[in-house]
Amino acid sequence: MDSSSSSSTGAGGGVGMNEVKEEERPHVLVVDDSLVDRKIMEKLFTNSACKVTTADSGKKALELLGQGEDKHTEINHQGPKINLVVTDYCMPGMTGYDLLKKVKESSDIKEIPVIVVSSENVPTRIKKCLEEGAQEFILKPLKQADVKKLRCHMQFTKPMKGRLCMGRYTMKRTSDNK
Repeated sequence: MDSSSSSSTGAGGGVGMNEVKEEERPHVLVVDDSLVDRKIMEKLFTNSACKVTTADSGKKALELLGQGEDKHTEINHQGPKINLVVTDYCMPGMTGYDLLKKVKESSDIKEIPVIVVSSENVPTRIKKCLEEGAQEFILKPLKQADVKKLRCHMQFTKPMKGRLCMGRYTMKRTSDNK
């Protein structure tokens, strides 16, 4: 992957990465046990003018969110708040689904939007994640276009119920049965 090839912004007329002030950049927590997948997602979000913190497990992600045993490493208490959590579904120890449930059960961090990503297209798994509160479920590999579409989740202080960005694989969340 040639890092110099991602420097052009295209004809969209968008704000360049260098023009966005550090404090105005959305802060994304990327959680994946695969180093390669973490690095790819980190690069994609960085290219979209986001600040990125990575974790290799659900447990480490909870610590960074201030929900672990070591309260001194939490980001949301001492530093900039996390605006979005992007987690892989399949991880050893704590799955992305388990992390999603812990985030949504916590009164301190339940308002942070969570995106679940997976290389496996399992409809029951997708439905389960969306019903548990995931803002979106996206199939890997993530692409730059997917990351740009996720920015709508980062612009709100509170996620909007039922509002989903238009990703490559999106199921509409419903609160009531049709």
